[in-house]
Order: sequence, then C-alpha cells, then structure tokens
Amino acid sequence: MDFSDCTAPVAEDMRAVDRLIGERLRSDVALIDQIAAHILRAGGKRLRPNLVLLAARAHGAHNGRAVLPAAIVELIHTATLLHDDVVDDTERRRGQPTANANWGNPGAVLSGDFLYTRSFQLMVEADDMRIMRELADTTNAIAEGEVLQLMNCGNPDTDETAYLDVIDRKTARLFRAATALGAMVAGADDVAISAARAYGESLGMAFQIVDDLLDYLADPEVSGKNLGTDLAEGKPTLPLIRAMAVGDKETREFLRDAIRNGDDADVQGVLHAVESTDAIHYTSAAAQRHVADAKAALAALPDSAYRNALAGLADFTVARTN
Repeated sequence: MDFSDCTAPVAEDMRAVDRLIGERLRSDVALIDQIAAHILRAGGKRLRPNLVLLAARAHGAHNGRAVLPAAIVELIHTATLLHDDVVDDTERRRGQPTANANWGNPGAVLSGDFLYTRSFQLMVEADDMRIMRELADTTNAIAEGEVLQLMNCGNPDTDETAYLDVIDRKTARLFRAATALGAMVAGADDVAISAARAYGESLGMAFQIVDDLLDYLADPEVSGKNLGTDLAEGKPTLPLIRAMAVGDKETREFLRDAIRNGDDADVQGVLHAVESTDAIHYTSAAAQRHVADAKAALAALPDSAYRNALAGLADFTVARTN
C-alpha cells in the first residue's frame, strides 16, 4: 500500500479537515493571511491528521467528531515546522521557499505562535478535558525535545539514548497524541486508548529514524533537501552516532570533527565514513523494530479497512523516499 492507498478510507474526512483549517487560518492581519496561504499551498502528506481520522474510524467512530482534533494536530505540527525552519535557518521545504525565507524570521516565528494559539482555541471548542490534557502535555514535550536537540547540536558526545529521547519528544509524542485522540473521540476504553498511544509512539519513532536516515540516502530531487542537511546543522543523528560507536579511531575522530564543524564538514567524506560501517543497516533495523511494535499494537482492533490502513502506514514509513 502506498500513502494514498492508506489514507483513501478517510479521504472524505480529510477534505473536511482541510476545509476547517482553511477557515480557521483566516485572519484580518495581512501577514498572517499571506503566510497561512503559503502553508496551505505547500501541501504535504497530512500524515498526523490522517492518523487521527484512521484511529477514530478503526475504533468505531461513525461521525465527524475526529475532524476537529485532526485539524488541531495539523496546526500544532505546522507551527513546529515554522519554528524549526527559523531555528535551523532552513530556506526550502518540500522544494518550496520556507516562510522565513519569504518573510523573515520574525514573521515566521510570530505566525507560528498564531497557529499555536489558534490550535488552543480549537481545543476549547472540543470541550473535552482529555483532549486538552493530551495536547497540552504533547506540546510541552515537543518544546522540550526541540531544546534538547538544540543543546545536542555540535556535540559529538551525544549518545543513542540521548538521541532517542529527543526524537521521542519532538516527533513521536505528536504521533502518539494523534492516535490517542482518534480513539478518545470514538469512545474507546482506557485499554484501547493505551494501545492507540503505543501504535502512534512506535510509528513516530520509526518515522523520525527513517527521516534521519534519508539525510544520508535520499535523492535530493525526491526528498526536497540536500544530503547532509542534518550534519550541516551539527545534529548527531543515529547514523552518525552508530558510525562513531563502531568505526575505527580515524573514522571516529573524523566524524567527531564533522559534527563540531557543521557547515564546514566534508559531506562526501562523512557519507563514505557512514557507509564504511554498519550504520545504515543498524539505523534501518532500528526503524523496522519500531514498525513491528506499531503493528503489534493494532492486534486488539477488529479487522477493518481502517486497521489495515494503519498497518499500511507503518510499512510506508520505512519504505518512503521523502
């Protein structure tokens, strides 16, 4: 199953989410309207809101209650991207200029703040304390993860445990919230909600590990970013961490210097160093283990097109090229 096959069962629901986002991103402040229109044009997979919708349907929801939390999750995710692009000084995303490249860092940061506060307004409309608590805890964890990642930038002593802690907070927590919200609005019990969280958590971990692996493998024309982008930002991700752990002394010292130097690093030399170890296979295997955990968490759900789609998304996560 490719991504479109996986999300086809909730395509109508997703159109409702897109309509709601389009309505709620409107503002009488011209710059916000311009950046909002830019965001909507940029598109993207809308993976996280699709997870809300699929989880809700898989747990038996037959109404539109999942549309609102799905929109909230997408607004939070988009806000994090706006802020990330400023922190990382990113100029292109999905092959298009970023908001900060077009309107400068202040405009991008403040527009990201607008998306966060708009998502808070929608949380109030949901009128469900469980949803508010889930998302409040999640946004706090995301902020912590981003700060931890910033602290690790340029630090060659970052180990695998520290790396996994960062991606759990900055990526996996929002996946976990997405699937938990879907189960909640479907009226699932606590056991089912916990299983939904487990699926989302494992899927999010796999997604970010693959994302970091693609920084060393992807075709820039397909992925929309240059090879070695994470390295240029001084981010010690799992391929580098593993290569330093198992490489010879010369490889370790070369990679340590590359992380410290960031933009001035020899990207091709780093790619060769990573490929000379088992780092690529090791990183891919780590993602595969999380995918297996995600699919195992679906076992309690009744057979349906929605459960199959969630399983398909897990497989898509490790097969994707962007």
